[in-house]
Amino acid sequence: MTLSLLALVAALPAVLAYDNGLARTPQMGWNTWNHFGCGISEDTILSAAKALISNNLTSYGYEYVIVDDCWQAPARDPDTGAPVPDPEKFPNGIKDVADQVHGMGLKFGIYSSAGTYTCGGRFGSLDHEEIDAQTYASWGVDYLKYDNCYNEGRAGTPMISYERYANMSRALNATGRPILYSMCNWGEDGPWNFAVDIANSWRISGDIHDDFDRYDDRCPCTSILDCKLPGFHCAMSRIIDFAAPVGQKAGPGKWNDLDMLEVGNGGMNFDEYVTHFSMWALVKSPLILGNDITNMSNDTLTIITNDALIAVNQDPNGSPANRIWKRTLPEGGDLQLWQGSLVNNQFVFALMNTSPNPQTVNVSFTDVFVDQGASYQSATFTLYDLWQKDPSSGAWGLNLGEFSGGVPNVQIGTHQTKVWKAVPASNSKRRDRAEL
Repeated sequence: MTLSLLALVAALPAVLAYDNGLARTPQMGWNTWNHFGCGISEDTILSAAKALISNNLTSYGYEYVIVDDCWQAPARDPDTGAPVPDPEKFPNGIKDVADQVHGMGLKFGIYSSAGTYTCGGRFGSLDHEEIDAQTYASWGVDYLKYDNCYNEGRAGTPMISYERYANMSRALNATGRPILYSMCNWGEDGPWNFAVDIANSWRISGDIHDDFDRYDDRCPCTSILDCKLPGFHCAMSRIIDFAAPVGQKAGPGKWNDLDMLEVGNGGMNFDEYVTHFSMWALVKSPLILGNDITNMSNDTLTIITNDALIAVNQDPNGSPANRIWKRTLPEGGDLQLWQGSLVNNQFVFALMNTSPNPQTVNVSFTDVFVDQGASYQSATFTLYDLWQKDPSSGAWGLNLGEFSGGVPNVQIGTHQTKVWKAVPASNSKRRDRAEL
């Protein structure tokens, strides 16, 4: 940050999006865009809300029902300038839908863009922040996803982007209604530096594509740091690479958003979706479902209801996992080791294989606990495999026993990720199994 930008941050009101009491753990819910795009209606929204309940997803923490782009009428109200919903898609208005969602015990979210138009070509909120925020609050909105299309060139430095997004942050706070503020500026100008005091989360890259590792020129950057064209059609494993250096910037109330989940949309296989869900959980990305939750396979439901991984994502310590190492393999792809800290002196670590072949790996505690030092590297841990179930209880997190020095001869399949929870052996015997 420049000194002048720091001065701007210091001058903002005390009640900021970061301090609005929301997203103390990463937000969880469902969004229309990945599966439905612009093909939405009030029936789409209400059916999804009902499906959250009928599939018992609310018990796992999924609580936001978010309407993405294309809910808008062709133009604003000609007299007041207020936003107006499409009368064919939402004949009873947005407030009626929000009221019904609230009546189910859920929370309601909406979308706009910090530009003259949204990405779908509807009216945006640039220079209309106050009236839009007031209208959203009057409708009972609990969540705003705020995009970056048609921004009139008001980008290119952190200060310029900061001010454009801070305008909506101020407007939301001025309504007096707690509204989670989810910035979607694709990592442009480094929001992990400038957005921590104005938003609850920020996207770090171009839009995800439902693919494991396919390269696409429309997502051209090899690193998100100093990326000049975030683009879109970003393969899932590339976004994981983008996330690696910026985890240090996230924490309670301020999260790196790796984009909405593609689990269940059909572009990846079971193991690839397990990797997708696992890594989003470990790096503390918001877990926003993007599939058709009214019509899910058992495999999809199994993945998105792994409460052991959800507990890692929602751990109150709020510490994203860090990548310890990445080792390129001669046949293509790589192996990656990630580790994160949890509450109560517990840890999570994961081994990811992006290569086209199965691998055998010795995972060393010298690597896993490099940040914790020699006493942890030489300690004994009880390990729990978070993608295996305990046969007696049926709970995720099979007790593998005690390990010292590391985990030898790990067999990991193509595009698989294995995730372990590590509990110091000295206190694992008195540990409550419910903490898994």
